[in-house]
Formats: sequence, structure tokens, C-alpha cells
Amino acid sequence: MNSNSARHNRPSSPRRIEASRWRQRIRRSVIALLALAAAWHIFATFLWIAPVSGLRAAVPGSVLHRYMIPMNGQSWSVFAPAPINGDYRLQVRAYVQNGTSSYTTPWVDATEVETSMLTHHLFPPRASIQSTELASRFKSSYDKLTADHKVVVKLGYFESDDWEQRLTSKLGSYGAQSAVDSYMREEHELSAYSTQVAYALWGTKVSRIQFVVSRRNVVPYGDRDDPHARRPAPQVALTGWRGTVEEAGQSRSDFASVFRKAYAESGQ
Repeated sequence: MNSNSARHNRPSSPRRIEASRWRQRIRRSVIALLALAAAWHIFATFLWIAPVSGLRAAVPGSVLHRYMIPMNGQSWSVFAPAPINGDYRLQVRAYVQNGTSSYTTPWVDATEVETSMLTHHLFPPRASIQSTELASRFKSSYDKLTADHKVVVKLGYFESDDWEQRLTSKLGSYGAQSAVDSYMREEHELSAYSTQVAYALWGTKVSRIQFVVSRRNVVPYGDRDDPHARRPAPQVALTGWRGTVEEAGQSRSDFASVFRKAYAESGQ
């Protein structure tokens, strides 16, 4: 028997056997964790896209919403009977006070900026659809307000730190409190996003912001073959000036580094 055969046939040392067992345990643990993560994701996605039922109570509190939004949101809206038939647009401007000088900035199309991250990119970032999702939810809640509510929404609320409370109270005086609460949640999120857009483009001297959301439907299906058909006019939801809003955990620098680059590429 040659020396090579002897080495191959030599019994493994206890240390090698123990190391091999540890590697097996680690592999099994990693596989088990991956399987659990995959099972949770499939279950959460099923609950999110399925019709609302008591089964959602299996996930306590807001855990499901925080897991799915904004990174894992799913929707059936590309399918019949009600597929997506329009697009949303968010425009932002700001009022800047820098010492003794002040000015109102031009409108910036935040949706067009984000869309530039989608165009000709094989793996577009999730950040490329944030304004569209926010605008869609905002428009949906805005449409549920009454005519009196919408008059108030067009007014400016930005002086003092309690402007959101004052706006909520004023809207609530016209009734439909559940619609008001839903609207204010969406306006708060959109104000926070618009604030980051303003800081990214015009600096931290921004004292208030304003945004406008619009939806424009596509050419109706029945007119698809008409060469003279035109898209319907945009449906506009205009708000007044608002105070700046920032949430805990938001990073001005991270947002600005992404948004400024996309802004330059959008050619605005």
C-alpha cells in the first residue's frame, strides 16, 4: 500500500469529525432560516393581496403593513376587471428664506425625476416609484373629501409647529371624520416626501413646501383605434402651502444623493 492510500484510509481525528458536524449544523440552520423567511414572505404577500378577512388578525398590529410597504407592496391592478388606466404625477415647489432674501422656487416634477431611474435600466431601484405610490394613495383619499373639505385643503397651513393639528381640526368641522383622518395620513407622508425633495434641490433654508398631485387617464379603450383620440385632461388635487415635515430615521443626505443624480439625468 502506498503512502497516498494510507493517508486516505486513515481514520479522521475527533477534531475533524467535530468540525464537520459543526459545518453541517450551520448549513442546516441557514437552510432552515431561509425556509422560514421564504414561508413568511409568501404568507405575508398572500394576506396583503387577498381580500380583507379575519385571517389578517394572525399578524398583530401594523406588522404586515410595515413589512409590505414600501419595499414589498403587491397589487392586482394590472389585471381585469379594473387594470391601471392612468398615471399619477407629483410636482413640488418651495419657499426659501435665506437671511434677508426670499424666493419661491419653480415647480419640479418629482415623478419625472424618479422615472429617469426606470428608463433604460435593467434593474431599476425601488426609489423610482415612490412618488407615484404616494400620489396614488393621496389622490384616492383626496377624492373622498367633500367640496367643503377641498376648499380648506387649498388654503395655506404652515405657520407654527401645530399647523397639521389646526388643519385636521378645520377639516373635521365639516364632518366625515374618517375621511379626514385618512386624508391627513396621506398628506403627512406626501409632505414629508416633498420636504426631502425641497431640501435636496434648494437646501435647508426651505421654510415651507407646496405640492400638487394629478392623475391623467389613458385614451379610453373604445377609442383606441381613433387616430384623433386624445387623453382626457388631468384630474388635479391642489393643496396650499404646508410647513416642512420630517420623520424620525429620514436621512437628508441619502435622499439628496439619489434624487440629485436622478434630477440631473431627467434634464429638468
